[in-house]
Amino acid sequence: MKKTKLIVLLFLCFGMAELSFAQKKGDPLLQVPLGVQAYTFRNHWANGVESTLDIIQDLGFTELEGGAPKGMSAEEFVKLCEARGISIPSTGTSFEALEADPQQVVDQVKALGADYVMVAWIPHNGDFTKANADRAIKAFNEGGKVLAENGITFMYHVHGYEFQPYESGTLFDYIVKNTNPKHVSFQMDVMWTHFGGADPVALLKKYGKRWVSLHLKDLRKGAPKDMTGLTGPENDVVLGTGELDIPGILKESNKLGIKHMFIEDESDEELENLPKSIAYLKSLRY
Repeated sequence: MKKTKLIVLLFLCFGMAELSFAQKKGDPLLQVPLGVQAYTFRNHWANGVESTLDIIQDLGFTELEGGAPKGMSAEEFVKLCEARGISIPSTGTSFEALEADPQQVVDQVKALGADYVMVAWIPHNGDFTKANADRAIKAFNEGGKVLAENGITFMYHVHGYEFQPYESGTLFDYIVKNTNPKHVSFQMDVMWTHFGGADPVALLKKYGKRWVSLHLKDLRKGAPKDMTGLTGPENDVVLGTGELDIPGILKESNKLGIKHMFIEDESDEELENLPKSIAYLKSLRY
């Protein structure tokens, strides 16, 4: 019995030492592969898929969240990415596609070799309502189950409008509470979370392992905020120059073991901003 206790104690001590070593002073805060959201290059794909992928490679990105551009097969796109050392762990689909035919979404995700798929917008007019949330809960639970049965993780990408007050919390709290954690996970867009009035770090802590990936972006200091999930490109700024607590977000994400973080630059100066955002992320230390 004493020997067993000693082994357990040594294991716990070793584990704590390992954790301490992994996050010792001076270690990088960015502990996952450098990823980017394909929407960042929305103004480039039409000018050439290969040339756009060359830009992504030259910037040092090794993970891409997205899918094959219009007119190109998933197989061909994957080959072009692989040739440049870029993997596609995650892609997106529309709410309507998930609701209408989740099996078709499965086929789309598998063609890319991705493990995750996200929906970034729940249909609504004006203010987001409980009726909109109820529709989403049904679609997420049903579609997420089909995806999970096929080895794919479904994520809802938080967009800010879900923080409408409801009962003692928000409609986002209502969605989390009423979706099956086995089938429905969440992707935090840190800027939209902040834009909608929530605290990204506090929300990461509150829902823990329900979060499985991030979109990294920053909001211009003093920019007006609301719950529309919409703002101008001038308000999307270089990481570390806006209102977001990026170091705090990364620290909490690392505690949760989040494996994928994608920079998404929605400004009109993405090629100028991206190297600065990357340099900022790489400069952050514990």
